[in-house]
Amino acid sequence: MSATEILVIGSIHQDLVIRGPRLPQPGETVLGGQFYQVAGGKGANQAVACRRAGTGPVWLTAAVGTDLLGKKAFDELEKESLETQSIQKVDGQATGVALILVAEDGENLISVASGANATLQPADLPAVAASIWSPGNYLLASLEVPWPTVAAGLARARSCEMTTVLNPAPAEAVLQEPVNWQNVDIITPNAQEASLLTGSQVVDVPSALQASAQLLELGCRNVIITLGKQGLVLRESETVLHLPAQPVTAIDTTAAGDCFNGALVAALASGKKLPAAAAWANLAASLSVQRKGAQPSLPSHQEIERTWQKTDPDRFH
Repeated sequence: MSATEILVIGSIHQDLVIRGPRLPQPGETVLGGQFYQVAGGKGANQAVACRRAGTGPVWLTAAVGTDLLGKKAFDELEKESLETQSIQKVDGQATGVALILVAEDGENLISVASGANATLQPADLPAVAASIWSPGNYLLASLEVPWPTVAAGLARARSCEMTTVLNPAPAEAVLQEPVNWQNVDIITPNAQEASLLTGSQVVDVPSALQASAQLLELGCRNVIITLGKQGLVLRESETVLHLPAQPVTAIDTTAAGDCFNGALVAALASGKKLPAAAAWANLAASLSVQRKGAQPSLPSHQEIERTWQKTDPDRFH
C-alpha cells in the first residue's frame, strides 16, 4: 500500500526578523533589537511542518522569484525532501518577504510583500495525472496566495475524494469572494480569523464554541478554532471539545499556527482521528513556540512523539 500523500498550497517568504524587548506602538521606535533572517511563508512553513511531523510524501504548490532569495528558499525546501516540482520560478518577480517584529513575550507583528506569491495560478497546481489527486490523500491550503488557485485546489481535491483542510489566514482574502464552504472538510481559523469569518467576536472558549457552530452552518464539515494560550476548540459533527494549551514559556509564536496545521494534517494522514490529531498538533505547536524563527522552530515526528507519550494518548482512542 502506497504512503498517504499531502499537497500544500501556499506562500514562500524569506522572513526578516527583529526581536526586541516589546512591540512598538504606531509612530514609536523601540531600540535594542536583534536581527536574523530565516525561511518562512505560510505554505512553506506548513509543508515543512507536515514533512517533519509525518512520514509520507509532501508536495508544495507555491511560487518564488528568480532572485537570490528565491534560489535560497527553493534550495532549503529541497533539503527538507519536499516534492518541489510544482514550485514555480517566476521571472521578473521578487520572492515574497515578511518583515516580522517579535517581543520578548513571544508575541509578533508581521507585514508581508507578496511578490511572486501573488502570481500563483490554478494552472500551477500539479497535473491532473499526478499521484497526489487520489482518494485518501490530503490537501492543506492557506490564503497568502490568490484565492482562485486555492479554490481550484479545494474543488479538485474534493472531487478526487481527498480530505481538505483550509487554514483561512489571512481571512480578509475571502471576505469578498464567493466561497463554496462544502469543499472544506476541516477549517482551522485562529480567534481573529474566526471573528472575521462569522462576524462574531471570538475572545474565549464560549465565544469560540458559538463561532464554530456558525462555521458549520456555512458548510464546513469540521471546525478547529485555535485560541493561543487558551488552547483550541474542536467541533466535529455532534462532538465538541476544548483542549487546553500546553503550559510552556513562549519565546517566539511566529509559525505556531503553521506548525499546528502541518502537524494536524500529518497526524490525520498517519491514521489518527481528528481529536487525537488536534491534540498531537497542539503539542507540536507548544514545542515550536519555545524556539526562534519560523521553519527552524518546527519539530520532528520523533520530538512530538516523545512529548505525546508523556501525556495520556489513550484517552483519544
